[in-house]
Amino acid sequence: MTLSRLHLSAALVLGLLLGTSSVPAQAEEMKLAFLKFPFGTEKQEEKKEDAPPAEAKKEDKGGKAESKKAEAKKDDAKKTASVPDPDKKPAKPAPFTPYDKDWVGTMKTHVATYDDMFVELARKYNVGYVELRSANQHLDPWIPGEGKKVVIPTMHLLPQAERRDVVINLAEMRMYIFKTPGKAPLTYPIGIGREGLQTPVGQTTIVRKKDGPQWRPTARMREENPALPAVVEPGPDNPLGTHAMYLGWPEYLIHGTDKPYSIGRRLSSGCIRMYPEDITKAFGMVPVGMSVNVVDQSVKAGWVGDKFFVEASPTTAQVDRMEIDGGLPGYVFSNDDMAVIMKVAGDYADDLDWSVVRRAVRERRGYPIEVFRKPDPVKQVAAEAGAVPAEKEAPKDDAPKEDVKKSDDEKAAADQSQGEVTKVADAESQTND
Repeated sequence: MTLSRLHLSAALVLGLLLGTSSVPAQAEEMKLAFLKFPFGTEKQEEKKEDAPPAEAKKEDKGGKAESKKAEAKKDDAKKTASVPDPDKKPAKPAPFTPYDKDWVGTMKTHVATYDDMFVELARKYNVGYVELRSANQHLDPWIPGEGKKVVIPTMHLLPQAERRDVVINLAEMRMYIFKTPGKAPLTYPIGIGREGLQTPVGQTTIVRKKDGPQWRPTARMREENPALPAVVEPGPDNPLGTHAMYLGWPEYLIHGTDKPYSIGRRLSSGCIRMYPEDITKAFGMVPVGMSVNVVDQSVKAGWVGDKFFVEASPTTAQVDRMEIDGGLPGYVFSNDDMAVIMKVAGDYADDLDWSVVRRAVRERRGYPIEVFRKPDPVKQVAAEAGAVPAEKEAPKDDAPKEDVKKSDDEKAAADQSQGEVTKVADAESQTND
């Protein structure tokens, strides 16, 4: 509002108050203007211009209402989803699929150099010392001889046990981890308890795990060796190695070691030892709560395609003899062993050449030996029809007699022959795995 208008407005007010009419003619116009536009109107109008129109407010309120309805619907959907439908049956867990083959791995050979030793070759190929010793009974474990072929027993028949979680076979000193149902297990050599401190047989579980464990010698250990400390902290001198998995059996563990040469031997106080590089792998794939099934099966059997194999490992008593005086395992064939072989052979049990089976068990080489092959269906039908004479193999029990000894070259040749036999199994393993 201008200054002149203010003066006129003031004069108008004064005139009204005093009852005079000494106001210019335009005073009436100013009076009307004053009444129509009171002071402060400009500021209020500015506010009105900034405010949204009524229609916009209505739309905004409507949008908020729709948004609230949508949120309410979502909440109702969540509540409905969280309440189980009584008429809907719960989903069944996926069925367990066991590994359906009887073997794992493939055989290997190594050409020895002058300075090779079995304890070093065992770790190089991830096998145990006794395994390597049994597979190469004709070789000196400390000086095999330059150029000699060393059989590496990296193919194994599976023990007769449920194929899930962790299975340990004390006789072959080997662990099988069935990580993925239906897939071949991962397998590792182990060290086990010595005479008088045997690793127990039975079922247990992994109850806890420790990365960087402390080692606390038992009262018996400290009584036998008073120089032992009360506790050994994590480090290179810790007998438990870098990782430990504690079993449901008190004082029994699966752990690493600071003595890798003890793997594949009976040297522990009952615990199960693994190579340092193997325990880290097992530690990462075996969760707490996983079952552990420990068996003791020195004789195993299984099919590889149409071929039937027997695998015999030294018994614990024979292992002790091998450690003490270097002696080789002797012939032991129990009724239990025969029952296992007949069960796996099934309908072909009566067709087995038991002289060949006895030889495989007698030698205890610790890797699969072929003892039977299913006949060719075409030839079998022709033979039964009389079209061609039936083929019958002569007995193959060519094991040495008491007074006959095989030379090293003959034994090496036998190893080479078995290597050729297992090539078929190798090919099937690579095709079917």
